[in-house]
Amino acid sequence: QVQLVESGGRWVQTGDSLRLSCVASGGTFSRLKMGWFRQTPGKERDFVGSISWNGGRTFYSDSVKGRFTISRDNAKNTVYLQMNSMKPEDTAVYYCAADQNAGWSFWGQGTRVTVSS
Repeated sequence: QVQLVESGGRWVQTGDSLRLSCVASGGTFSRLKMGWFRQTPGKERDFVGSISWNGGRTFYSDSVKGRFTISRDNAKNTVYLQMNSMKPEDTAVYYCAADQNAGWSFWGQGTRVTVSS
């Protein structure tokens, strides 16, 4: 069983940068594909981006491409989401997820990000 704990969410202003972290435990982190998702009230959880087990491949949603970067440190069991040039529409609860070759099976509790205009 993989446990994920996100941190770093806070209030920021338009144009600011913010880095979220997600620490994993209970599994072999280096074998996990990791992803970030976000959700606003009344809407479905949306894919933000993902990173392969060794960091060699990343994918991003069109809404964040060029502004957000996902990276990982397998020695620290941690995946990061660097968010730059933030916009009010980036306001959401951000979730970390892990894929152990069976889909996004493990989720964190979420961390809230608010971007004011």
